[in-house]
Amino acid sequence: MSGTADLGFVTTDDPVLVWGGGAIGGTLAAYWARAGIPVHMVDIDAEHVRLSAEHGLKIHGPVATFEQRVPGSTPQALKGRYSRIVLAVKAQATEAAAQALIPYLRDDGFVLSAQNGLNEITLSRLLGAERVMGCFVNFGADWHGPGDILYGNRGAVVVGEVDGSVRTRTRQMHALLHVFDPDAVLTENIWGYLWGKLAYGAMLFATALTPDSMTANFADPARFKAFDTLAREVMAVALERGVTPIGFNGFDPRAFYPGAPESGARETIAALAAFNAKTSKTHSGIWRDLAVRKRKTEVDPQIGMIGELGREVGVATPAIERLVALIHDIEDGRREMSRETLQSLIDVCA
Repeated sequence: MSGTADLGFVTTDDPVLVWGGGAIGGTLAAYWARAGIPVHMVDIDAEHVRLSAEHGLKIHGPVATFEQRVPGSTPQALKGRYSRIVLAVKAQATEAAAQALIPYLRDDGFVLSAQNGLNEITLSRLLGAERVMGCFVNFGADWHGPGDILYGNRGAVVVGEVDGSVRTRTRQMHALLHVFDPDAVLTENIWGYLWGKLAYGAMLFATALTPDSMTANFADPARFKAFDTLAREVMAVALERGVTPIGFNGFDPRAFYPGAPESGARETIAALAAFNAKTSKTHSGIWRDLAVRKRKTEVDPQIGMIGELGREVGVATPAIERLVALIHDIEDGRREMSRETLQSLIDVCA
């Protein structure tokens, strides 16, 4: 679906509140501020907030390079109430962030989840489904430090209501996202995009089991079985739950449907290798969490949830469960990121 709306609905008295100024939130906030759209960025890193507001948030990479001052504050210093809150925190911080932002959300306002995973489920439980809007993002970005974000490549950007309707507010958010990416999509099936991304996301977690780039992982035929099995498990759960997954950026979820031929899966994974070869973001954010930032990943709320949802409908996910365990092993220092660690996943898939 296409079409945009007048951006006059965003005012200095009611700016867009971006909660989480990292790779996704910071990039969106900088683009909106550069376009003259009133925006306020909230982040727990006080130095990131200060540098972004006083000197400018630096966006750099092959897509665009610029510095833009972005007004912001830490959560403790935030004031006012807002109609539109774009939540862009890590999935494991969703519940805490949702509780923290409630006092700042207007009675008729909503939260848009610009995150990885199915955080719309958690947000709907905490805030009520009427106050939640879904969003799918696949552009590549990394937070390199306070005031510094790498924007590595463009990728699909999609917005839609969790109940499949299209309202004035949905079209308005589409217009805002269109400012960031002219190809932004307004959909009636946001769950289809989110489940499609979950299959791809499971693959990305698998690439983080090794120190190799995303492209090197996807291009290696010896690793194909792991990626294929993970995606097929995710698709089996999605279909059993009545969701029709949608493809993006060369990823075709139908290639991993139950009974789909292996040839289509190989073509799709080859397309992922080609897509990721074009970006300056060579490794996933998961790899960066493990190898660089030395912190916990989003594996439980993003990938572990697939196993929980699968059990609810009687679909087994042994490869997903093994992947989650291996990521925890790396997080806790029991294993290293290595070809041997990935082989432990491949063995389960075989």
